[in-house]
Amino acid sequence: MTRTCASVLGNSQKLDGGSMFGNAPKAMWQRWAPADDQNRIDLACRCLLVQDGDRTILFEAGIGAFFSPAMRERFGVQEAEHVLLAQLKARGVRPADVDVVVLSHLHFDHAGGVLASYREGAPPALVFENASYVVGEEAWQRALRPHPRDRASFIPELPGLLESTGRLERVEGACSEVLGDGYRLHRSDGHTPGMLLAEVATARGPLVFCADLIPGVPWVRRAITMGYDRYPEQLIDEKVALLDDLVDRSGRLFFTHDPAVAACGLRRNERGHVEAADPVAVL
Repeated sequence: MTRTCASVLGNSQKLDGGSMFGNAPKAMWQRWAPADDQNRIDLACRCLLVQDGDRTILFEAGIGAFFSPAMRERFGVQEAEHVLLAQLKARGVRPADVDVVVLSHLHFDHAGGVLASYREGAPPALVFENASYVVGEEAWQRALRPHPRDRASFIPELPGLLESTGRLERVEGACSEVLGDGYRLHRSDGHTPGMLLAEVATARGPLVFCADLIPGVPWVRRAITMGYDRYPEQLIDEKVALLDDLVDRSGRLFFTHDPAVAACGLRRNERGHVEAADPVAVL
């Protein structure tokens, strides 16, 4: 069976750099991500498209275009159109062709792209009408009962829409029945409870969609976290464990939020720390 992986861009964002880099001072992070006059940095919402035999699998869907114009401006979404759908169309993939959508968690910048574009007065609707959906059980429960700290990060209507398909798998372990062999799910709680990092077996070795554990190359550094992270110290421990495991298995990382880098390899530096290597803009 042939399995191919490709990076596909969704709608992009601009968010506050201080929030994205947590306790790192601006004098440090602005070398990695220059800020605009509102202190915002550029962020991608990149998805991983896997063609696995006769199946089309989409890992995450980005932020999409479901926001009203006012909310789009508030959250720094740069495009009004649904970029992911246009990118998929350019590859010959229609929404109806997508068989599986894997959501690491249900924050809107990772799951909003499963919704159709905003139309005034129209209720939210799923755009991948034939897809099965895979999400972690604890991430699902968090979306149903969010904490006040991240309540605004969820789409209230989304769980009901996903459940109504009859094709929702809520995963509790490292394996998904829908995905089957060749896929492994790593759990992470530091950013949000029950976030799943999907590992895809490829001919070049494991490729991990690292979601918000490691949003981009700057966050490969073990001490760098986001202000949005629930438990930063736990996130660092989870990150170090994943990187140590992957560097020993010649693994690669896939980034959703890095505006310039889609994926990279890993190596140990002279201090024994794992760092990014051989970055590529497009996978």
